[in-house]
Amino acid sequence: MKSKTLRLSSWNVNGLRAAAKKGFFQWLAEDKADIVGIQETKISEDQLTAELKAPEGYCSYFSHAEKRGYSGVALYLKHEPDTIEYGLGVKDFDQEGRTVIAHYDDLVIYNIYYPNGKARPERLKYKMAFYDAFLKHVSKVKKAGKKIIVCGDFNTAHKEIDLARPKDNEGYSGFLPEERAWMDKFVNKGFIDTFRHFNQEPDNYTWWHMRTRARERNVGWRIDYFFASDNLKDALIDATIQSDIQGSDHCPITLGISI
Repeated sequence: MKSKTLRLSSWNVNGLRAAAKKGFFQWLAEDKADIVGIQETKISEDQLTAELKAPEGYCSYFSHAEKRGYSGVALYLKHEPDTIEYGLGVKDFDQEGRTVIAHYDDLVIYNIYYPNGKARPERLKYKMAFYDAFLKHVSKVKKAGKKIIVCGDFNTAHKEIDLARPKDNEGYSGFLPEERAWMDKFVNKGFIDTFRHFNQEPDNYTWWHMRTRARERNVGWRIDYFFASDNLKDALIDATIQSDIQGSDHCPITLGISI
C-alpha cells in the first residue's frame, strides 16, 4: 500500500441494495475512504450488480450468508490487499457471512458483523461464542506482531455513556453484564476504542430504533466501533461518527491513521 495516511469508514447499511437507493454511492464517492467496511449487506453473490461489486475506484470482497437476505459483510478497498480471509475458521459462524479480513504487509483489517443476541437465549449463547472465537483469532494475529484494526457492528454498547437509557436496558441483550464484560476483556487484551480515545462526550450514538423515531430524539446506542491494537496508538489521527448521514438505522463511523 503506497499511502501512509489512511482513511477508513465503516457502516451497517441494513441492506446494501436498499442503501444504494438512498445515497450510498454518493456517500462513498464523497467520503473518499481508502478502506470501507460494510455490514449487514443482506445480499447474495447472484444479486451483485457491476456497480455494487466495483464502484469507481474500489475493488470489493464480499462474505455472504448461506441464508438469503441475511447478514453479510463487504470490504471496499482502494488498494488491493496482499491476501483476504473469509470467516474465523469455524463453520457454525462462517456460514452466516459475518467476517472478512484484509492483510496489507503488517496491517490487518477485520470487518465484522457480530451477532445480535436479542431474539432468544440460543442466539445470545451464539453471540458470546462468536465473541470468544473472534478474540482467539485476533489475539493470535496480535501475538504475531501485526498491527490490527477491527471495524463493525459489535451489537453491544460498552459503557453507560454509550446508550441513551442505560438503566432501562441493563436486562436486555446489547447491554448485558456478560456482553459488557467481554468488551472489557477485549480492551484489556490491548485494543483501543478509537472514538473514545478522542471523544469522551455523551450523546454520541451510531444506531437508533427506526419505528420509535428515536433518531429524531437522539435516543440511541453506540454499537459500531473502530478498535485499533495498542501498537497503533501513536498512529491514530481522528475518529468520528457521521450521525448526519441517513440511509440506514445505523450511521457511518470513520477512522484516520498515519502509518
